[in-house]
Amino acid sequence: MKTRSVLLGDIADTCLGKMLDQEKNKGEYQPYLANINVRWGDFDLENLPQMRFLESEEERYGLKYGDILVCEGGEPGRCAIWKNQIPNMKFQKALHRVRVHQEDVDYRWLFYRFLYAKSRDEFDQYFSGTTTIKHMPGEKLVKIRLDLPEITYQREVGDILSAYDNLIENNRKQIKLLEEAAQRLYKEWFVDLRFPGYENTPVVDGVPEGWERKRLVDIADVQYGYAFDGSLFNSTGQGTPIIRIRNIPSGTTDDYTTEKADESYLIHNGEIVVGMDGEFHINSWCGNDSYLVQRSCCFKPHNPNMKGWLLWAIYEPIKFFEKTVVGATVAHLGKKHIDTIEILTAPEQYYEPFAIIFNKRQTLLNQNQKLAEARDRLLPKLMSGEIEV
Repeated sequence: MKTRSVLLGDIADTCLGKMLDQEKNKGEYQPYLANINVRWGDFDLENLPQMRFLESEEERYGLKYGDILVCEGGEPGRCAIWKNQIPNMKFQKALHRVRVHQEDVDYRWLFYRFLYAKSRDEFDQYFSGTTTIKHMPGEKLVKIRLDLPEITYQREVGDILSAYDNLIENNRKQIKLLEEAAQRLYKEWFVDLRFPGYENTPVVDGVPEGWERKRLVDIADVQYGYAFDGSLFNSTGQGTPIIRIRNIPSGTTDDYTTEKADESYLIHNGEIVVGMDGEFHINSWCGNDSYLVQRSCCFKPHNPNMKGWLLWAIYEPIKFFEKTVVGATVAHLGKKHIDTIEILTAPEQYYEPFAIIFNKRQTLLNQNQKLAEARDRLLPKLMSGEIEV
């Protein structure tokens, strides 16, 4: 495979997003992407933050189809391709925008090259900061050196790998529809009390006959995470997978530890996990058996048929604490908060539709995990030229 050596700054324009400054920023409030909204290959577009932007800043801080957003800090190098998911989107200072300006460079190949670099820890040499707080400054980002193959090879690689990501994206859309259906059903039956047969069911003090308010801890076991030694964490697959707060939104992990812990801290596929710092993420795990790290917890209903329902039943109580609990710097969800949560429970038959939706959703999540693993197995072979296309 014929290549030429280039610097990222030779083939793409880079720009750091706008600084959030309520005192100085002028213009209209508009949604923007922050570091927390960017995952590897995907975006979290729920409840986007807003800040002021001037019309004259559209060119500098606006996004176009094919732009690559790269995290400057947090997990520097984490990136995804913007595909106009939301029109007129802007981005904040915690992100770099990388926009290809050469005709002989495919933006998809560049994104997958970043993924390849991540799998080999190539980015580490471009980081600044301490061992715990790392950054990728713009002056180092543009100096990333790449072996650029011919454009025809780039496009073929992009076609092959993006086929997996397109399937993943289609599954995500189906997952979102299932989640919306579950949310509507939960509200209709358990909030508005318009469940099948409600017309003939007496309601006393807000509780239908045969239903009961119960403490969350009385219907589910709560497993809290283990205080692992962070110096033993790695992203090279050594040891046992771990679930950190940052892994919960995707339900999967690339983080590992060589430390051993009791088996009670192992979380299995399909179990409900919740982050307990900052934004209290809620999800069902779709990775392999993994250790649960402190500041995260897992809810295991005593009645397995309640699992799908429980995923939605805990949402409002957990999010209530997210908005109202204030720590020194970020919100912390504690055992004392979880112990106060009460949930309206129902006769067995009302959990069945939630179980069906949950199982469909979990199947799609697991499919996406397998698709991502297949893509990631191909990635190094295509990037290194081991497989010719």
